[in-house]
Amino acid sequence: MRTVIFDLDGTLADTSGDLIAAANACFEALGQGRVLAPARDQAAAFAGARAMLRLGFERLGQDVGQVEQQFPLAVAHYGANIDVYTTLYPGAIAAVETLLRDGYRVGICTNKPAGLADILLRKLGVRDLFMSLIGADTLPVRKPDAAPYVAAVTGAGGAVERSLIIGDTITDFETAKAAGVPSVLVGFGPGRKHVLALKPDALLDNYADLSDIVRRLIG
Repeated sequence: MRTVIFDLDGTLADTSGDLIAAANACFEALGQGRVLAPARDQAAAFAGARAMLRLGFERLGQDVGQVEQQFPLAVAHYGANIDVYTTLYPGAIAAVETLLRDGYRVGICTNKPAGLADILLRKLGVRDLFMSLIGADTLPVRKPDAAPYVAAVTGAGGAVERSLIIGDTITDFETAKAAGVPSVLVGFGPGRKHVLALKPDALLDNYADLSDIVRRLIG
């Protein structure tokens, strides 16, 4: 079966507001106020909690060794406030539904913990659209290792040789290379310049174009 695997943060949904709020909760508890800002630090948010905390401590001129201490607190805050600001990107779910109608299998492979990804998708009302969900903690390894991607494809009932990944960062690009499949990277995120430099198999600027891109790459 032809299969399309999606990344989550920065690809299907803009989660940056809630991720940054979680990191800022840690800085506020330390008496530093809101160190990060959504408009400025969106790219760091999509790189994960540790990246956001590291950026914040660097900005404050403080020891980045505090990251590991604060990480569980950021994750706990995020889990309790996971959908305050998060929104699905325009046209994303319509594009997924079109793929399903056209006979494709769809799944998710994310470096967000699987439990949090599941909660978020359910709160957004779209969990049932995806036939598989592989998170950062589902296997002993995470993207860009190929194993989570392969697990997402097979979990959706597909075959790796007739699959591709939709993502937004070099992590997804390298995952595609490791698995030997095409990469489609979104061009509407904060990392557009870096995405263009990677030269993925296709650039997705608008979800309305996804069906044509997928058909061209895997049939």
